[in-house]
Amino acid sequence: MNRREAISQVSWILGGTIIGSSLFLEFGCSSSPAQKLVFFDQKTVDLLNEIGETILPKTSTPGAKEAQVGLFMDIMVKDCYTKEHQLIFQDGIKSLESEIKSKSGKSFMDSSAQERKTVLTALDAVQKAYTETKKPEDPPHYFRMMKELTLLGFFTSEIGSTKALRYIETPGSFDGDVPYKKGDRAWANA
Repeated sequence: MNRREAISQVSWILGGTIIGSSLFLEFGCSSSPAQKLVFFDQKTVDLLNEIGETILPKTSTPGAKEAQVGLFMDIMVKDCYTKEHQLIFQDGIKSLESEIKSKSGKSFMDSSAQERKTVLTALDAVQKAYTETKKPEDPPHYFRMMKELTLLGFFTSEIGSTKALRYIETPGSFDGDVPYKKGDRAWANA
């Protein structure tokens, strides 16, 4: 192959790359960071964010709401749960709303932080008792699923792993003998 043929082939490759990428950007990719909902509507995702924020509130570190756990739950329930578990989760959202309305007379979104905490603490006690006595074939309790997804969504998010945990993007070799000082945060990528 001579120099002229090589330049010609490189031109074709680069031209195809440029044309292909512009077509991809025009028709196949959105520059908007907004996530499309796949299972729940926006009102439900907002509710799930507030439930998550009650479970993991903002303190000196960001809360579950800032990590957008509602969007995470939307994807996980759609992609990872069976139809049976999806129904349990959806019915659980309705049960949670009825529970808080019976206690405070308001919806979860309209309730105070203390009212939300009281209801979720009671639900957590119920799910713990249910989980301890359930048979393996029994379905999980809906609040346990919500709580697990909140924790998973938060601690695997960028915010959770960099603000609540310690994180090194490229840690290098494994060192199993890292000194621990009381009060240090846990590692996100250990």
